[in-house]
Amino acid sequence: MLKKAALALAALAMIFALGLFLGFVALRWTPLGGAFSFNSATLLTRVQNLSQLVTVKYVLEKVVVYEDAKWYGDNRVLLVAHGVVKAGIDLRALQAGDIEIADKKIRVALPRPRITDVYLDDRHSEIVERSTGLLRVFDKDLEQNARIQAVEDLRRAASQNGILTDATAQARAELTALLHQLGFTEVEFREK
Repeated sequence: MLKKAALALAALAMIFALGLFLGFVALRWTPLGGAFSFNSATLLTRVQNLSQLVTVKYVLEKVVVYEDAKWYGDNRVLLVAHGVVKAGIDLRALQAGDIEIADKKIRVALPRPRITDVYLDDRHSEIVERSTGLLRVFDKDLEQNARIQAVEDLRRAASQNGILTDATAQARAELTALLHQLGFTEVEFREK
């Protein structure tokens, strides 16, 4: 009886070992195992599916004074604008010639980074002062114009503070990690 149990245990151990071996062999021939072979078109399709790679988000605050001055009085709004600016690269702009693969080395010509989104966070933005001149009628568009100006000011401030440089650096880091996971050992980027 003990001999049969030991024999059954040995058989189970061999089946388990064979399963581990076959799993290891299968893993080596899949994309995650690193032995899978990519061509430029296959890789291009996979990378383009990422679409817009938003890599950096700046949260900024700006005080905006918007005035409509006339000879008979001023309308004025003082807005503390709390906004978000996002930047990244559009991977849909990649073309087949932008990716060069040689064995385990890959070169990618990345599109230029761009600001993808700028908006005000209404929960944190507020009008702190509103004034209407003595002979003026309240201008309902004044606040909206102040918000539009705030969005443009935030876009300009983010650009001046290096959001596009940060977006490029972060995109390269994220794509390098992805390409290393796909089995490439040497990754090189250049600007388009």
